[in-house]
Amino acid sequence: MSTNVSSTTDAELMHRVANSDSRALESLYNRYSPILYTLIKKIVGDVKTAEEVLMDVFVIIWRKVGYYDVKTGNAYCWLITLARNKAVDIARRKRYDILAQTPYDDEYENTFIIPRMSSVIDDLDIKTAMSIKGNIEGALRQLTDAQQYVLYLAYYEGYTQTEIAQKLKIPLPTVRSKVQIALTNLRDNLLKGEE
Repeated sequence: MSTNVSSTTDAELMHRVANSDSRALESLYNRYSPILYTLIKKIVGDVKTAEEVLMDVFVIIWRKVGYYDVKTGNAYCWLITLARNKAVDIARRKRYDILAQTPYDDEYENTFIIPRMSSVIDDLDIKTAMSIKGNIEGALRQLTDAQQYVLYLAYYEGYTQTEIAQKLKIPLPTVRSKVQIALTNLRDNLLKGEE
């Protein structure tokens, strides 16, 4: 029985991966590797590391798909968050030169790499995400440079708010405020863009 992969939803592919269907993993790879690779490369900064992290992400998907909550049906967000978490972890380990010092085992992976998605997040697939990409980029451009920078440090560089405060040499409450204001403005800009 042949299934038309292009009409198969992300959630269906994830369900099939959970049933050890290697063809479903291949389909998921074909569908998601370009966007995941782009995100990973932006975070880790070099091609070789990005390629390694991308392969690691798909190994994690195969091994840990059971952590994906089929009730949310939000495979896109789970996959993007998984790739971001893995890339940020590698970037942090390199930044602090702790690649060999910090153990990386199942418990670490389950705690820090595997996403825990909220059931209140709207369902999103890759096609919809790509169609709203321009709205998101426009909403980001409307933020001040300072707001864009703190979000960049937090999301792409993986800095904690404490690390951002140290890097920018400003008090932690100021960083918290800047991040909160940036996120509020981003949300407001997105809502304005939908009108």
